[in-house]
Amino acid sequence: MGANELLAEIEAIGRTAAGGYTRLAWDASTMALREWFAGQASALGLALEEDGNGNQIAWWAGESGAGDALLIGSHLDSVYQGGPLDGPLGVASALAVVAELQASGWRPSRPIAVANFTDEEGARFGVACIGSRLVGGAITPEKALALRDQDGTTLAEAMAAQGRDPRAVGPASWLGRIGRFVELHVEQGRWLAPNEAAVGVASAIWPHGRYRLDFCGQGNHAGATAMADRHDPMLTYAATVLAARELATAGGQRATLGRVQVDPGSTNSIPSRVTAWLDARAETDVELESLVSGLIARAEAAAAADGVSVELAAESTTPAVHFDAGLRHRIAALLDAPVLATGAGHDAGILAAKLPTAMLFVRNPTGVSHAPEETATPDDINAGVAALKKVVTDLG
Repeated sequence: MGANELLAEIEAIGRTAAGGYTRLAWDASTMALREWFAGQASALGLALEEDGNGNQIAWWAGESGAGDALLIGSHLDSVYQGGPLDGPLGVASALAVVAELQASGWRPSRPIAVANFTDEEGARFGVACIGSRLVGGAITPEKALALRDQDGTTLAEAMAAQGRDPRAVGPASWLGRIGRFVELHVEQGRWLAPNEAAVGVASAIWPHGRYRLDFCGQGNHAGATAMADRHDPMLTYAATVLAARELATAGGQRATLGRVQVDPGSTNSIPSRVTAWLDARAETDVELESLVSGLIARAEAAAAADGVSVELAAESTTPAVHFDAGLRHRIAALLDAPVLATGAGHDAGILAAKLPTAMLFVRNPTGVSHAPEETATPDDINAGVAALKKVVTDLG
């Protein structure tokens, strides 16, 4: 079965009335997708393993049964109201490659493993790539298990509710069997289309971070409190949003305040507290630090003028990732494909600290991602599968 057909099988899972996809870690949708992945692995005769973090790894043994395995795959979870391809394209393409190679009679010289990483997006618990971070030790089990979703449920509670033992969370032995990881992903942004390329190879991932901003003021009556007497944290928040746009635009960087919580949340009340979450990205670690420090300075100045306070806490940060040069050059030459950097984070970026990793991007003509308009043509999806197949036969 090809990648387009595999994607069609899961297109109804987690789809909302608005047309997007909400597939959050350990919810009903991702559990259904786990079952789908397990079924596909079984149909291909792959040995399925689930580690204590919930990552699913399906193994195709090589001829020797030993040696450093080649890992391919991606993730199946999404952001709120996300698109259909961010993650699933990589999983479906990996499964399709295995199916095609098996049908052709090709046998790998080393084990091939197909991954479905858990909670790559971090949409539910606020930290991206929890599954790969835990495997590689980039986050401690204690910190991960204590993360809470918007309803107050911890990761430990969510896992236990789905029959998993939170005590099993942490580094997994399967990682020591992997020699290289190649992740295929839909392009996030629009570089390949203008350059008339269906597939590209990643050079690097920009450093990025997620931060919580707490603006605290004085709750009061919206009608009885004179404008001059207010200590309104919403004003400081608004000034911070505008400053984020100004600073990021000036530096060619990225800054987004995409989530906000207002207390008490009453139409006729001045807020007492506004909590907002900042996503910041830049080309270098130094530029990211400068962007965030510049923004907090602007927020503090606005807070002083408004008579409120502001505090910033980093919830997760990821330094710049430069994919393994030897592997990247080998794949780019093999495919005769262009090389481009990305501002989006991925499991391959997390695992790059542990082993050589690389990424392939499939053209997204809209340039839209994390939204329903995210797309790739069937022909380009097939081109991505063909590229990944070529990589697997070369490395495997």
